[in-house]
Amino acid sequence: MYTLVVIRHGESEWNKKNLFCGWTDVELSDKGMKEASEAGRLLKKEGLSFDCCFTSVLKRAIHTAYRILDEMDLVWIPVIKDYHLNERHYGALQGLNKTETADKYGEKQVLLWRRSYDVRPPALSEDDPRNPVNQAPYQKMKGKVALPLSECLKDTVGRVAPYFDEVIRPRMEAGDRVLIAAHGNSIRALRKHLEGISDKEIAGMNIPTGIPLVYHLNSDFTVHDVSYLGDQEAIQAKINAVKNQSACSVKK
Repeated sequence: MYTLVVIRHGESEWNKKNLFCGWTDVELSDKGMKEASEAGRLLKKEGLSFDCCFTSVLKRAIHTAYRILDEMDLVWIPVIKDYHLNERHYGALQGLNKTETADKYGEKQVLLWRRSYDVRPPALSEDDPRNPVNQAPYQKMKGKVALPLSECLKDTVGRVAPYFDEVIRPRMEAGDRVLIAAHGNSIRALRKHLEGISDKEIAGMNIPTGIPLVYHLNSDFTVHDVSYLGDQEAIQAKINAVKNQSACSVKK
């Protein structure tokens, strides 16, 4: 049986401001840094350890990973950063306030962009400075990889699931104990892939910040059990807080 731990980054500065973030490289808030450190202490207390860590190329996930590993005295293990684990790309919505966007386009439309499985938000234009090809982490990919200008959750599944199967799973099969520090939507994509969750159900799932999700996987990588680590009442409160970040849940 394999053990896999997955964690969404701690609260970011834009989570706090209720802004669409996506591939924008936003730092953790003070609360997010604390969440990451607390997660590391909890994992160490529970006797868990890791041989390698996978994360996105976005600093809110990277800094979460390093804070966890620092608390666990594991900063020496390999940390593999890859854009396949990035957050869903929110296109032209990135940087906009969720409530103000709902006021402009209507709550129904914004809910469709945010929570449908296969509807993309408005795309960035090619010349937009937010286009990934104009940003440092993706420069070497020009002409080699079709980087997104907008993504739906289905698109995110399409990059996360193959990356897990082709890169992460073989490391686990070789005996590595793996930590993945990623994002709300890349984790939803992974959960759909591992757990066989329906399109409808995954669209309504909320991932709390800074809470370790522990998988026990059978030899064929079917799920034996999965659960969040920590006080379940507090975890549910955090899940509800994420749900309430929805533009359609915030009223002026």
